[in-house]
Amino acid sequence: METAEPNSKQGKTGPFRRGIYILPSLFTVGSLVCGYIAILATLKATGMDREQGRFVFDLAAKAIGWAVLFDGFDGRIARLTNSSSDFGREFDSLADVITFGVAPAFLAFAWGVRPVEEIFGNQWVEYLRNTGWVVTFAFLICGAARLARFNVDTGKPSSDRKHFVGLPIPAGAGVIAALVHCIKWSVPDWPWSLLWLVIVGVLGFLMVSKVRYPSFKAFDLRRRRPYVAIILIGIVIYAIWTYSEPVLLAIALTYVSSGPVSKFISRIRPHPPAPQEVHAS
Repeated sequence: METAEPNSKQGKTGPFRRGIYILPSLFTVGSLVCGYIAILATLKATGMDREQGRFVFDLAAKAIGWAVLFDGFDGRIARLTNSSSDFGREFDSLADVITFGVAPAFLAFAWGVRPVEEIFGNQWVEYLRNTGWVVTFAFLICGAARLARFNVDTGKPSSDRKHFVGLPIPAGAGVIAALVHCIKWSVPDWPWSLLWLVIVGVLGFLMVSKVRYPSFKAFDLRRRRPYVAIILIGIVIYAIWTYSEPVLLAIALTYVSSGPVSKFISRIRPHPPAPQEVHAS
């Protein structure tokens, strides 16, 4: 995600210079294209049976997964090439609302709520469908609020580059995509659908919460690292390539749970007593 540099964009042409930085914006466009593909695939899957639909739902989940990768690159490329801009930040946020807000909300409802309605079709399932509309919309609006808060906090000179306040919206969308990619089959029964809505609701709550999550923006790829790092990176890439379903789900759940776990540990960890003042007699 591109960071703003308010002073660097002031010039004779006004607050914004004419033109944009192409390279980081291309990654943002790639993320936006993936979100659009995910929406189209989700709409297509809703008219299929479970056997055929699972492959199309998986395509939508993979598209969101690729969008997470593109979103991680656009801001890093902008910083490495010194091409950050206000336009890039706003363009990236608008793309994120569609790719990580609208697309996963569509996918969550079509995969985890609508199939139950088609199979049973009774009054309780009607209530479940209405609840699904509310919960998935709550996920969307929480994600939009999370992006707005991020843009405001980024402009502050005292912003923390090592942590995010609240779950980043790409991570929330990544959990939905990883679960769909791992299971593939749409939800057939209402108890599982209720559990699914609880998961989506918790993700929305974490996005607007004050829980802190690690940010990897301060990780400098140009610095020297131990050679073991490249070995670990290679193992992770090979594991994702070979066993993408469980590995991606484990990565997504580990990151989402890291914030609440860290907050819980910080609360139960004993703090050193405050030093006592010594008064001279």
